[in-house]
Amino acid sequence: MSTRTPAAAPGAPEAPAPTPRPSVHVASGKRLGASHPRQEGPADLRLVPPALAAWATAAVMLHAPPGWTVATVVGSVLTAALLLPARSRLTERARGTVHAVAAVLLCVGAAAGSAGLHGADVRRGPVPELAREYARVVAEVEVTADPRLTRPRVSGNHMAPTSVLIEADVRRVERAGTAARTTRAPVLLIVGTGGTGRGGEAGGADPATDGGRSPWLGLLPSTRLKVEGGLAPAREGGDRFAAVLRVRGRDGPQTVDGPSGPQRLAGRLRAGLREATEDLPADARALLPGLVVGDTARVTPELDQAFRETDLTHTLAVSGANFTILLALLLGPPGLAQQAERRGLAPRLGISLRTTAVLGAVLSLAFVVVCRPDPSVLRAAACGSVALLALATGRRRSLVPALATAVLLLVLHDPWLARSYGFLLSVLATGALLTLAPRWSEGLRRHGVPPRVAEALAAAGAAQALCAPVVAVLSARVSLVAVPCNLLVEAALAPATVLGFLALATAPVAMPLAEAVAWCAGWPAGWIAKVARTGAAMPGAGVDWPGSWAGAAALGAVTLAALLVGRRLLRHPWWCAACALLLALLVVQPRPLVRTITGWPPPDWRLVMCDVGQGDALVLAAGEGTGVVVDAGPDPVLVDRCLDSLGVTRVPLVVLTHFHADHVAGLTGVLRGREVGAIGTTALEEPADQAAFVRRAAAGAGVPVTRVVAGERRRAGDLSWEVVWPPPGAHPAVEGPNDASVAMLVRTGGLRLLLLGDLEPPAQRALARSPAARDLTRVDVLKVAHHGSAYQDPGLVSLASPRLALISTGEDNSYGHPAPGTLDALRAGGAVVLRTDRDGALAVTVGTDASGELGVARH
Repeated sequence: MSTRTPAAAPGAPEAPAPTPRPSVHVASGKRLGASHPRQEGPADLRLVPPALAAWATAAVMLHAPPGWTVATVVGSVLTAALLLPARSRLTERARGTVHAVAAVLLCVGAAAGSAGLHGADVRRGPVPELAREYARVVAEVEVTADPRLTRPRVSGNHMAPTSVLIEADVRRVERAGTAARTTRAPVLLIVGTGGTGRGGEAGGADPATDGGRSPWLGLLPSTRLKVEGGLAPAREGGDRFAAVLRVRGRDGPQTVDGPSGPQRLAGRLRAGLREATEDLPADARALLPGLVVGDTARVTPELDQAFRETDLTHTLAVSGANFTILLALLLGPPGLAQQAERRGLAPRLGISLRTTAVLGAVLSLAFVVVCRPDPSVLRAAACGSVALLALATGRRRSLVPALATAVLLLVLHDPWLARSYGFLLSVLATGALLTLAPRWSEGLRRHGVPPRVAEALAAAGAAQALCAPVVAVLSARVSLVAVPCNLLVEAALAPATVLGFLALATAPVAMPLAEAVAWCAGWPAGWIAKVARTGAAMPGAGVDWPGSWAGAAALGAVTLAALLVGRRLLRHPWWCAACALLLALLVVQPRPLVRTITGWPPPDWRLVMCDVGQGDALVLAAGEGTGVVVDAGPDPVLVDRCLDSLGVTRVPLVVLTHFHADHVAGLTGVLRGREVGAIGTTALEEPADQAAFVRRAAAGAGVPVTRVVAGERRRAGDLSWEVVWPPPGAHPAVEGPNDASVAMLVRTGGLRLLLLGDLEPPAQRALARSPAARDLTRVDVLKVAHHGSAYQDPGLVSLASPRLALISTGEDNSYGHPAPGTLDALRAGGAVVLRTDRDGALAVTVGTDASGELGVARH
């Protein structure tokens, strides 16, 4: 059908052709982020002050006395009520100021009231009273969040068993001899698993699928349980829990009522994604469920540490980025949110604005249920929902007001978010992307940076600038590789997320198709893991920083100064290139350059005692890039850094003197990225759980484990050693793991070194009387037994009569190591005593001339 334009009257001037109006469904031809003539003005910031005021008020008032809460609410509301009637006598500009102040006051009152009510929930009812009495109770609880495992940690000689942490609400509680009482109090269930949990899987086992997985980890939110345990008060002043309930988990959970329908559906979807990723390579298999739905059960501690070192943990915690990617498929890129034109599937399918908003709301709800209501998930969903509401009502879609509204609504709904670091980081990152990133991107483009590169650099830099001070408070470390690592993974996040959600959706109905999609998603997920591991392996990946708010303020000042200097440097490309080269050298730290500047490691080092805190880790030089490792310390990161600084990439043998955690817990750090020939251990496999951890770690790396006994002699290059303890078979002097320590007499570069592990006096006396004693006289270097404890045999120390005594111990340790009496005895025998808690890492050197002079370098 055609239409006809009416002809103009004779002699009348010709009417100009009408300008066609663009359809709201037409996709813009402009590149994302480019300026657009239809942008609707500057961002609306009017909601920012009320949101910040509510946030601050909620954080302060959660544990305030009830009187303060009432006074704050009444005072805020009355003051606002007095201000509003006076607006009629003011100028228009003054009326706007009065409205703004009144809005802030009302939000302060609302936040104070909400925080007061939520804070009262953890103080009233029978649960806090019973917790103060450390009562043993039987309780019916409702699970409110996904169970999670505690991170493994070393406590003295042992690796503390991991526990399952479950957030729940107590609905009924009963103490022995009393009637059951109905209540609703939030508690934290701590369920003992009796094992090392994820720490035990560091060698490659999968806690999500292995036989040792606790049945408590499979519980879904809304499940009701009956548990028996001991109540204890929660940490004072900050926790959102009325009490801690410690439960023995050996018998598994006793279910009273199953989870709700939506939670069962979400659980099936998450389980389907795990099944679909079962055959992927290890890193992709671990990461993909984390990227999509925040399921990090398969992420090993060393991979988790790599993400922390590179500030990529936001990719593992489901964040706004996931929801933004999904919403962008429907609506188009967020950069077009202030424009009249749209992209995405909805306009291409001809879906109206209001229908699009409804579909987006359904998507938001499903996203929160499947990914769980974590702080960043709630912030992203609330922000997107506000934007969708604006879309449905025809109002402009400005994301800054949406973010402010989301913060305000969420803080009023759950004031505990005001004290959540995750919520703070999420809001800071989003705010940086909405405010700083566009300006920085425009500035970079003005200086000739390609548009897409400018946008990526601005986004990563802005998020890092605002979030780094908070991250420093949490980790006491500043990552120098965060920006480049985030840039490198940016392109992989969208395909991994989209394909992962597609696998999640198809797994219940077509598992082969889901596996194929997951296989495709495994490529970008594997790339993300590779970037994290490579970045974390850089010698200068990060620097230690004070983990306090004063340190955060100092880092903010340093960042501001760097930005001011950077603006000037942009005018001088050569200076920019020089600064980039300097930063690259600082991160990569080429070994020859570092050795020239710091003198570490000395070129003729023979033994290095690594500074690993309260534990032992020694490296014996066995050729260029090769070293024999004796013990691995308590922390994989620390021993890995030590070996990296020495340039050790090949380890023909790792000797674990005994199985205490301060000697073996860092084993995965030794195995990481190195060619390891074998692991030699003592025959006494106690403690059993730590011996099992060593075997799992070795099996995961494909390294054989052998037993070491007295009389064994081996050589690697010009390094040779003889095992002098323990003797084969049972021996009366072996009274425990310490006395079963492997002791070695090492010869290298004309030096004789005696390494005693953690031998106690019974084994030391037996060693001094053994056939090997004739070779133990007047050694050059003595690795003092058991961190220099008071339990030493004077006879063995006198027999060894070392020139140099080395003690590996942690600063301000609670054991009193090294003992003053031990230090006095060593010095009285003519030894020079050095210790890692005061002197740092220690390198023993030997002169190249005929004198064979013994030297020590400190790091």
